[in-house]
Amino acid sequence: MTTLGAIGATPRLGSTIKKSFGKTPDGQPVDLYVLTNISGAEVSITNYGGAVVSLKLPDRSGKLADVVLGYETADGYVNDKSYFGALVGRYGNRIAHAQFVLDGKTYTLAKNNGENSLHGGIKGFNKAVWAAKVLSTKDGQSLELSYLSKDGEEGFPGNLKVNVIYTLTDANALQIEYSATTDKKTVVNLTNHSYFNLAGQSSGNILGH
Repeated sequence: MTTLGAIGATPRLGSTIKKSFGKTPDGQPVDLYVLTNISGAEVSITNYGGAVVSLKLPDRSGKLADVVLGYETADGYVNDKSYFGALVGRYGNRIAHAQFVLDGKTYTLAKNNGENSLHGGIKGFNKAVWAAKVLSTKDGQSLELSYLSKDGEEGFPGNLKVNVIYTLTDANALQIEYSATTDKKTVVNLTNHSYFNLAGQSSGNILGH
């Protein structure tokens, strides 16, 4: 597993470009969106699992380094079992015995962590192809990802519409905004699952952080 290296032509400052990132096993095309701010900081996000593929930020002297772990192609994320950079849902963390009770009714979920349901089940949000839309915002470059988790998916009740907006601000911050609506009572716990090495790619372990 490696972080994303060179990805072709250098994006313009303050821009968002879209690139092909491969295909899913069933042939769906997967895209990579590269957001660059006015300072040259850059985040690459794929619509497969909504994963942050790379995040290149300046250190105190202005030198850029990639500070999150990611894969070079969609295949890496298709085969990934560590949720690298992905959007996690419907429910981040474990639900014991893959069951929960809501309003007196017991819901049985998909088991993918022994007897438990972990990070949304066998096919969580990290294995979905999200609809993507580039947004124009005053704060920086933004990408909106949306996904409909249908009633009964992985055992969860309700049709859950999820929207996630990634924004790379001109102040070199990566913001993630989550929103979700449902047509039935359900449980939801959304998060991002990036692994950070603040010293940058190929700098060794993080034990000195």
